[in-house]
Amino acid sequence: MRMFRLMSLFMVAMTLTMTVGLARAADYPSKQINMIMAFSAGGSSDVQARLMEKYWNKYANQRWTFIYKTGAGGALGFAEIARAKPDGYTIGGLNMPHIVLQKLGQNAQFDPQKSFAYICQVVNDPQCIAVKKDSPFKTMKELVDYAKANPGKVTVGMSGKLSGHGLMFLDFKKKYPDVKFADVYYKGAAEQNVALLGGEVMVIFGNLNDVMRATDQMRVLGMASEKRNAFLPDVATLREQGYDIVSDIRRCFAAPAGIGAAELKYLRDTFRKICNDPEYLADMKKAGQPAEYLDGPDFEAYVKSQYGKAQKALEEAGMLKK
Repeated sequence: MRMFRLMSLFMVAMTLTMTVGLARAADYPSKQINMIMAFSAGGSSDVQARLMEKYWNKYANQRWTFIYKTGAGGALGFAEIARAKPDGYTIGGLNMPHIVLQKLGQNAQFDPQKSFAYICQVVNDPQCIAVKKDSPFKTMKELVDYAKANPGKVTVGMSGKLSGHGLMFLDFKKKYPDVKFADVYYKGAAEQNVALLGGEVMVIFGNLNDVMRATDQMRVLGMASEKRNAFLPDVATLREQGYDIVSDIRRCFAAPAGIGAAELKYLRDTFRKICNDPEYLADMKKAGQPAEYLDGPDFEAYVKSQYGKAQKALEEAGMLKK
């Protein structure tokens, strides 16, 4: 009899727990959601998130509160997302390959294969090489020839060693060792652009979107993409110009691992609606944001597929943290 009563009490407790959980999920979201940004205000990641916020407000009944945790090429902000309470009220923007590089290169306080519940990818942003409009370098050949003849004189601005920019730089150095650039790193794309336009650096390895917002002040010498980009169709790819460099930065949104299934489904469903909204896509195009949607599971698979490539690149550069 005692065993029967204990089992009955256990079943009642389980039922109450499940009922409370379902009630909470049904009410979600019932308060504002923290949106953690790992890069500075005004950069590509921030611009895209602000656009997405506009349409989040169209489909959801709670707003976002933006929180900026910048530094270490995004690693500080990414770690903040990973260690947040997995209740659905803290989400954030992540960048690839940054999250893989930072785990492999500095034992970052997160694991991209375990720390996040991926919501979706929203952007595939090809990288490019750009100079100021009044730069003496009019072509990639002129830039490369000068860097060969003047080792270390050409300063190149990037957003962190363990970032997409840093990975592209390693690839360039490996394939063209006689081209000697001097690398300079910044907290984010906004600072990187300011450095170029202010004459602090001569060249940037940047994202298409960052450059698109300043094409009246910058000249793009080459795109690090498989084919010419519709935003800048007159700019040849680096491969077309004889430089075998292809590199991009993917942007996604994620919640901390352990978030409830109902909350994660709500987030994924809402983000999917946004990414399929024609007005959102039109706004993305106006902003020079290369929209490309991948759902959460597909993006997680992509992250895992990039480990080998990133590990090899860092190992060859002596940057792999063991």
